Amino acid sequence: MKIRRLSLHYLSLAGAIALGAMLRFWHLDLKPLWMDEIITAIFSLGKNYNDLPLDMVFPLNQVQEIFTYQSGVSCSQIAKNIATQSTHPPLFFCGMYSWLGFISPLGTEWVEKLRSLPALFGVGAITAIYGVNCIAFSTTSGILAAALMAVSPFAVYLSQEARHYTMPMFFITLALLGLMQIQRDIFERSQLRFWVWLLWVIINIIGLYVHYFFALALSAEILTILVLMYWGQVNISMQRQIWLALIISISTILISFIPWLLTIFSHIQRSETDWLPAANFIAPLYQTLINWVLMVIALPVEKQPLIIAIICGLAMVVFAILIGWQFFQGLRLLWLRNTHNLAILTLLVFISFILLQYLAIAYLSGKDITAIPRYHFVYYPSLCTLIAASLDRRKIFKYIILLVGVISCIFVVSNLVFQKPFQPEQVAQKMNLEPSTPLMLVVGYRNYQDVALGLSFALALEHNRQTVLYSAVNSDNFAFIKQSSDLSDVWHKLPQLPLQEISRLNLWVVAPGIKQRDYPQQVKLSKENICTIDPSQHYRIGVPYQLYRCRNLRLSQSLSVRE
Repeated sequence: MKIRRLSLHYLSLAGAIALGAMLRFWHLDLKPLWMDEIITAIFSLGKNYNDLPLDMVFPLNQVQEIFTYQSGVSCSQIAKNIATQSTHPPLFFCGMYSWLGFISPLGTEWVEKLRSLPALFGVGAITAIYGVNCIAFSTTSGILAAALMAVSPFAVYLSQEARHYTMPMFFITLALLGLMQIQRDIFERSQLRFWVWLLWVIINIIGLYVHYFFALALSAEILTILVLMYWGQVNISMQRQIWLALIISISTILISFIPWLLTIFSHIQRSETDWLPAANFIAPLYQTLINWVLMVIALPVEKQPLIIAIICGLAMVVFAILIGWQFFQGLRLLWLRNTHNLAILTLLVFISFILLQYLAIAYLSGKDITAIPRYHFVYYPSLCTLIAASLDRRKIFKYIILLVGVISCIFVVSNLVFQKPFQPEQVAQKMNLEPSTPLMLVVGYRNYQDVALGLSFALALEHNRQTVLYSAVNSDNFAFIKQSSDLSDVWHKLPQLPLQEISRLNLWVVAPGIKQRDYPQQVKLSKENICTIDPSQHYRIGVPYQLYRCRNLRLSQSLSVRE
């Protein structure tokens, strides 16, 4: 009977992992790459922004050639590219480069392959969360935690992003596992084991080189250990051992990060994070609550008809209230049993310290990170652990929440929930309003983020134009032009670019930071080629883009004479 129960247990774990893997790899290439994923692609392929075709005309049907793997690039070179042209630690990009080299050639499936490593780390986090709950609560709680993470729409969304969110989330989960083992050693064994602390230190070092937000988790871990030490009334001898272990561990972590310290200071002063909104009085509070809801249920409300958005929104609110009630009731009963109070306290303190840091950043720095759903990955594993523990004995409801999670994940992978910022596919659809007419996409750029944004539009547009007649596609181009505070530099540079002479052309101009009134009524591509603004074709989706209809006067007159 025991062997049968054990077999069923590991079969359930394998099922949760398999389901999580299926949801994460399903439609992995369906959604278009957006700006941040373009940035990942550039550095992970061994390139930098200097390798891009800036201030020149480039054929649109060759945009895929920009995203080719460049062999023979070292991790130190990638780190140098990241240090000078981005605002992140280098380890994720080095790992991505090695992974892409391992699965090369990338071929036409390069988008799916680019997202495959984050998806794998998302699957790894499912296994890690199982270990956390097994140590903290029970093996059945471990299975439920793995299942909850497997079908979490938030976790699936992060896993399908070609970004460094699942990798640090995986290491945060491992660090949390180490933290749970440390507190058990202190209160159950009354000893500190060297190998546990060593692994915990190594995990935290790796995490810091993957994502700067890992520092929030590390500081919360340290503060949690101190709270537990004094809450549990640890004797003087054990306190000294803990203090010594903490001092050595923290010193080792800091020393290991010295090579990157100067880079951190330069990254802090960069402007790439200036886009984050300032926090008003209550926004960080309700935004945090909304993101808690999205971790368990996510129904289509983005860009949906009003009636669908209202129905789905109400359903999410009602389900969230039900989850909250079940969670607090289950947690209260678990606390009253007095068998897992230390684990509950550890997780609650850990989550509280991270949330306090989020609020401090939002209110004191003027950059509200709570407004961005993906940034809540830091404490998601600990919250998932608590939810699983609280619902472990609520048999009917835990199956309901798993079913709702699967349905939510279907919406996520179908691009109905957690839609890509700037929505490149919709931009491309609007730009392709006249498929048989040649077009040119011009992107004014102020920084490298604008370049990445323009490339996301170009990729989506090229995908749409593949179905166009060859004659039109062969004349499609795009260009990046350095943009000043207005568009004067763009209009001055545009006529200097070598363009193929054609009678008609749709010119789309993307100009970040520019308002509609700043677009002139007419612009010149050449002496004979005049472009007139189309007032009905102006859009804004984070950035404005405007259509100009261009005609070559000499060729048009020649065609008229022939007719």
